[in-house]
Amino acid sequence: MKIKRILISPLFIRFAYRFIRLYSWTFRLKVENETPWMEHLASGGRVVLCTWHQQFFSLVRYYRNYHRYEPSLMISRSKDGDLIAGVANMSKWYTVRGSSSRGGKDALRQMIARLERTGLAAHILDGPRGPMGVVKHGAVHLALKADAVMVPVFVHVEKAWFFQSWDRFMLPKPFSRVTIRYGEMIAVRASDDADEIERQRKYLEDTMRPGLYCFDEAPSPNEPILHKSNLERPGC
Repeated sequence: MKIKRILISPLFIRFAYRFIRLYSWTFRLKVENETPWMEHLASGGRVVLCTWHQQFFSLVRYYRNYHRYEPSLMISRSKDGDLIAGVANMSKWYTVRGSSSRGGKDALRQMIARLERTGLAAHILDGPRGPMGVVKHGAVHLALKADAVMVPVFVHVEKAWFFQSWDRFMLPKPFSRVTIRYGEMIAVRASDDADEIERQRKYLEDTMRPGLYCFDEAPSPNEPILHKSNLERPGC
């Protein structure tokens, strides 16, 4: 318990943020297809950036560039979420606390209100507990209620470590090539029909899954980190 208190202390959060920034500076970063959705945002449109839990570490440093839009991000109310929210806040992202298991409805209402006002939000599609690669309904409802487009975000890395966690959390190796690629904007059709909402959720999932790094074997508690060097073929 004492360790958990240390990990969510303001001092440790500042250290974690600075470490992530410094570590991420070693990436040989490339960004693709960013212009279309930024032009949409500049013309008064609203945007929800969608990514997998596995890949959000690679986005932390670069996403600070969007702070002028006052973007928002939903983070769970768990202890792990406290650390992530602290780092996100230091990156000038506004965090709304809640998830499908705790405080989700109120958090979604706050996200909708902020997205309507600022125009930009991000959503971690399969967080905070998975299952890996399964898009939950939150992103679709958020985009629908705020009249926003969804933009898939894919992270491709040359070399990385993968943790033995439910999401196979990805940590690019220092000096690895890291490519952030934005997919085409996805418009959400307004509908009160549950089947239509599910169809749109499944469409987003099918669009996003090719960019997810998957493994055949189940995570093993005996190995804290899985080393994967050949990353030419993501997708599952």
